[in-house]
Amino acid sequence: MTYSTLPNVKISIQAQDFNLQDEVDLLEQDNAIDGAVVTFTGRVRNKNEGLKVSGLTLEHYPGMTEKSLEKIIKQAQQRWQIGRISVIHRIGQLMIGEQIVFVGVTSMHRQDAFAAAEFIMDYLKVQAPFWKKEVTEQGEKWLDAKQSDNQQAQQWDK
Repeated sequence: MTYSTLPNVKISIQAQDFNLQDEVDLLEQDNAIDGAVVTFTGRVRNKNEGLKVSGLTLEHYPGMTEKSLEKIIKQAQQRWQIGRISVIHRIGQLMIGEQIVFVGVTSMHRQDAFAAAEFIMDYLKVQAPFWKKEVTEQGEKWLDAKQSDNQQAQQWDK
């Protein structure tokens, strides 16, 4: 489901996979003003905290999650001159190598696009209400936010 009350913003929380090229095409379509397109795609990896991982389940709080992402995007729009923004986050059961998240940002200049994309991803990791459960060689476990993720997000407050 796509959600956003902001112009030029796409927020989607979905179980189905996304096509990276299609998402880039949407950011670029009829967009001659923005010279920079920056994207980030996060995937399920096969190891975490020294344990072999075989899969991941993601859950979220519908309604609250989308509003939280919109708040993060508004903060980015206030800090940088950016054009279009797309954030896709998958939910449900995901296997190793599958895409989890997409963040795409356009801007007239690359510096703003890079900074905004990194900011959005950093804050998404610590402020958006997603819950992750890993399936590891030692069983299933819910993941807490990492200290390094919190520190990365705090850098933007300086």
